[in-house]
Amino acid sequence: MFRPQVNRSSPQFASHMIDAGAVITLLYAGRRVLVPIAMAIMLSFLIAPLVRALRRLGIGQGISVCLAVLAFSLSLLILGAQLGEQLVHLGSEIPQYQATIHDKISQLNQLTLGQLNDLTKRTDQLFGDINRAQASVNPPSTAVQGARNVVAPMTVELQTPKPGPIQLLLNIAGQLSSMLETVSVVMIVLIFVLLEQDTLGDRFIRLTGPGSLRVTTAAVSDAAQRLSHYFVSQFAVNLAVGIIIGLGLKWIGVPQAFLWGAMSALLRFVPYIGMWIACLCASLLAAAISPGWLLAVQCIAVFLVTELIVSQFLEPHLYGHSTGLSALSVVLSAIFWSALWGPAGLVLSTPLTLCMVVAGRYLPALRFLDILFGDAPSLDLPERFYQRVLRGDTHGLIFQARQFLRKHTLGTYCDKVLIPAMFLAKADFDQRDITADERRKVNRAIISLLGALEGRKLHWRGAAVLDGEPIARSWRRLSESGRGQRQGTKSVVAVIAADGEPDELAAEILLLALRAQHLDARRLSLRELSSASDIKEQGATIALVWLVRMGGNPGDSVLSSIRQQLPLEISAQRVRSLHLLSPYGMDDEHSLRDTSASEVFHQYQTAIKFSTAFVLDSESH
Repeated sequence: MFRPQVNRSSPQFASHMIDAGAVITLLYAGRRVLVPIAMAIMLSFLIAPLVRALRRLGIGQGISVCLAVLAFSLSLLILGAQLGEQLVHLGSEIPQYQATIHDKISQLNQLTLGQLNDLTKRTDQLFGDINRAQASVNPPSTAVQGARNVVAPMTVELQTPKPGPIQLLLNIAGQLSSMLETVSVVMIVLIFVLLEQDTLGDRFIRLTGPGSLRVTTAAVSDAAQRLSHYFVSQFAVNLAVGIIIGLGLKWIGVPQAFLWGAMSALLRFVPYIGMWIACLCASLLAAAISPGWLLAVQCIAVFLVTELIVSQFLEPHLYGHSTGLSALSVVLSAIFWSALWGPAGLVLSTPLTLCMVVAGRYLPALRFLDILFGDAPSLDLPERFYQRVLRGDTHGLIFQARQFLRKHTLGTYCDKVLIPAMFLAKADFDQRDITADERRKVNRAIISLLGALEGRKLHWRGAAVLDGEPIARSWRRLSESGRGQRQGTKSVVAVIAADGEPDELAAEILLLALRAQHLDARRLSLRELSSASDIKEQGATIALVWLVRMGGNPGDSVLSSIRQQLPLEISAQRVRSLHLLSPYGMDDEHSLRDTSASEVFHQYQTAIKFSTAFVLDSESH
């Protein structure tokens, strides 16, 4: 059962905060070294499948790595050369569109700044009239007039000389040297990571010690599988997006369509904003070369339709749900890593966060990372139900139930959600974590939910939990008054609560589930069972009797009373016990050994299936 653990040791908390601050400081200070290493490690997950494919062909490890890295490098060089050629061609064509660009800027200026300037002029004119009126009443003094005649100071502007050809070359070389240094470090580390990929995982496992061999092996395997699948799938998707964007822009007539397609494929590695940066650049070009705005709108439509189709239909099937990251964690990690490492951190944010989530999934000390950034629900279904009940979120309860019932049966919902939530309330009540009113609030929520699922809206008075009539008995009375006794087949399934209000509520839940299966299920007390006058008047017989009990051991006394009060025509072999056990280990083992009934069931779903088959079999005979 979920029990939040609160760490009240302030020195330990301060120590954790100091450690986190030290790690963040080291990440920021060592970004010039850590960024190339991280990029090389991430690229190794993309190239590793190609290396393994070459090795399966019988090629050695070293040659396979060299061929894979060479193919990757040549692909980047060819792509870079093509993009450079497209950029040069685009730069040469820009003067042809100068007049159109000037007209578009004038139109935008008139629509935005022009309106603002008109408003500013009118405001200045209004204040000028007010100032002139005040000046006519209070003429300026002689000192002020003398100050106005003072000559304004002369403005001096210093101009630096334009750099010569040699200085330009030195500036370009300085900028290229930093980029070449990063690329060289990435390629060198990438080669050695691929050469030793079989031993790096073993070394990492060895560092953690032999005691956690299984856990660390599972963590490393899971992280490697997720990252490799993520990179390969994302590379394939982005390549397809680039091709579609390029063909779409070529079809509508945007120049350099290959450039914008390649830019879309590359920038899409940047989470959320990369695709729209490419869309903005292509749309600005489309607006610049076209006299109207139709081409720009068509360009935006191409990007929008492509992104919607890919993100909503293609990605969820390939890798959208395989990373294990929530959408909020992707956004927050992008902000965090871009603040630390700049644009490179923005690209690496998702895989780095994925590694942290996998570590938190397998290492108890880092469990909070999986809770904060993972996409798995922090609370299971019974805990979410219980939490929403305490919060008073009735609509959330109904929505959650209907979502569950789209794929599962009502019996499964009772077994997986309702009964565990009732046991959670019982445990908290026994430990005095909640009051009796709050426990009744859980029961009221279950009753309201059952009414909503049955298609009826029940109105409960605020003081209903304080009157003498139990909640489950109130539910039974309202149910029978609104619908009457069930009129169904000749075989009746009798449902009896063992003892106490929780048992009565559990019996009502079973009653609703049986009626949902079109069985003639009726709530009876022990006294009503002995006579069963209404059932006899309708020409029906009791085919099956259910004794419902929540937790504990129902004992032989209740079952013996049932057998003694059964009509002569009902065999004791028709009595079954639905003994609901807590999924949180609250019941004793002796409760599982109750054999007083003909057969003991512990789940609604199995009890419902048995009832359906039993009634059909009894009617066939």
